[in-house]
Amino acid sequence: MSAAAHDVDRTLTSTNPATGETVGTLPLAGDEAVREAVARARVAGQWWADLGFAERRRRLLAWKGSIARRAEELCDLIHRENGKPRADAMIEVLLTCEHLDWAARHAKKVLSPSRVPSGLLALHQRAWVDYPPLGVVGVISPWNFPLFVPMQALTSALAAGNAVVHKPSEHTSMVASWLAEAFAMTAGEQPVLQPVFGFAETGAALCAAGVDKVAVTGSAATGRQVMAACAQTLTPVVAELGGKDAIIVDGDADVPRAARCAVWAAISNAGQTCIGVERAYVVEAAYDEFVAAAARSASRLRAGDDAEADLGPMTVPEQVEIVREHLADAFARGAKALVGGPDAVRPPYVDPVVLVDVPAQARILNEETFGPVLPIERVRDADEAVARTNSAPGNLGVNVWGRRRAVEIAQRVGSSMAAINGVMSYVLVPSLPFGGNGESGFGRLQGPDGLREFTRARATAQQRFTLPFDMTAFERPDGVLETLAKANRLRHGRR
Repeated sequence: MSAAAHDVDRTLTSTNPATGETVGTLPLAGDEAVREAVARARVAGQWWADLGFAERRRRLLAWKGSIARRAEELCDLIHRENGKPRADAMIEVLLTCEHLDWAARHAKKVLSPSRVPSGLLALHQRAWVDYPPLGVVGVISPWNFPLFVPMQALTSALAAGNAVVHKPSEHTSMVASWLAEAFAMTAGEQPVLQPVFGFAETGAALCAAGVDKVAVTGSAATGRQVMAACAQTLTPVVAELGGKDAIIVDGDADVPRAARCAVWAAISNAGQTCIGVERAYVVEAAYDEFVAAAARSASRLRAGDDAEADLGPMTVPEQVEIVREHLADAFARGAKALVGGPDAVRPPYVDPVVLVDVPAQARILNEETFGPVLPIERVRDADEAVARTNSAPGNLGVNVWGRRRAVEIAQRVGSSMAAINGVMSYVLVPSLPFGGNGESGFGRLQGPDGLREFTRARATAQQRFTLPFDMTAFERPDGVLETLAKANRLRHGRR
């Protein structure tokens, strides 16, 4: 059953993926409605920018306080609309509050004017750079983390002084509506944060509506579609796309703990995590212990909609079929299931699966599965693990377990983020940038880089005193350039 559907009266109906019950109904936004939202945001954004850092900080912290106080209510909504257990929803709330707090408190320090050296040719100039907001940012967010993922962009964009028009996934639009209402009640009497609800057409309309930048989180295919739409108006894009992230376990790792954490990173949120573990490469010396521990841990987990369930349903039916296809391909190539098996797929649920002996060519090792599946591969050593990790596209982040060589191993993987003796731990640190490269996207959210992502760097040089002549005029004394050229050779031309 679809988590969202068109209604004849131009509304969007969001349903519980486990039960099919209606969670809420919202108005569909067509092209005109999106353009009107962006026009309102243009006015509201100027008001928001004019408030200054201190007042924006006060309002954003008030919004954060509202989210924290109403956490149980919000977790219940996320559970009903997305399907994940309330414990997973609470992790989203915790991350959201920490990241919103950091952005609100650090925006002034990161984005205020800062002096830069003028250099020898411009000793008479005072030089600085500052970071004014872009104006209006469009955010297109997915369904797997309906609170935290959009907030990765919203916190930076708003703290930097922009207004935001947010197009959430059609499958989790009620969470976005809740978030915007909480903002309006605590942070802004003008429409600084507006959600627009709909399907792909609404996202395309947002790209064409004259926003100053689009932040999109989704699959590589979604990223390409957004980029193509934005190319028509040369609208810049920051894209956080899919991942095929690995865990590498070296011989001197804490193997039992690595296995427990790998299972959580692969199976929590029903495996629907862009930075979740989708493949494990374990060296010979640790392999048997790791496999046994991972199988024990995964075998205790259960999918369901009740309060005791460890993972919920798959949020969208299409993802169930992708997991089914990847498992069928792996089994056809000779993979063995230590936990789960072909019957693990029972829509809308997929039970935990742990695989071994998966051939390197299997789709489940090379394409994003986005399901609760952990393939474990035996490798000769960490060097082979690095090579295998780098062989598949989509290295958004990597998780490395070991002691002596762990940092070196992490730095040799072609990812933009790394967790050492942890899984996905970089996302816990709000001052670190978040983003990918290649098939995993580009641009950064979070941290100072994330704040600057939603600004334009403005360079200013101001004359401090007047020189006897102007370099930037035709009327220069004879011989000045020749003298400067000799000085240039003395300064820069030494062998």
